Amino acid sequence: MKRRIAETENSPDELDPLASAFSALRDPAEVRAFLLDLCTPAELEAMTDRWLVVPLLLQRIPYREIHERTQVSVTTIGRVARTIEYGAGGYAAAIARSGTGPA
Repeated sequence: MKRRIAETENSPDELDPLASAFSALRDPAEVRAFLLDLCTPAELEAMTDRWLVVPLLLQRIPYREIHERTQVSVTTIGRVARTIEYGAGGYAAAIARSGTGPA
């Protein structure tokens, strides 16, 4: 069984090369191509769903309404909400830099 990177680990050495690869990409088209090469369709769908609900959660839209608008499961919406609140701050940084934050 493959060992997973611990969510609470302070030095995710195995994750650093992947993070560096993303950081080296120059524009959204390169990131898109990299994601298409790196991920399965199911992985891309899961990440897209999570990212889709972030701005809606930041607007404090209720979970059920987000589900109705996006068809993303309430369970996934809840997981994203917990990550926004207790995660590493990645969603907040991406929202701040991408200009896709709440209206």
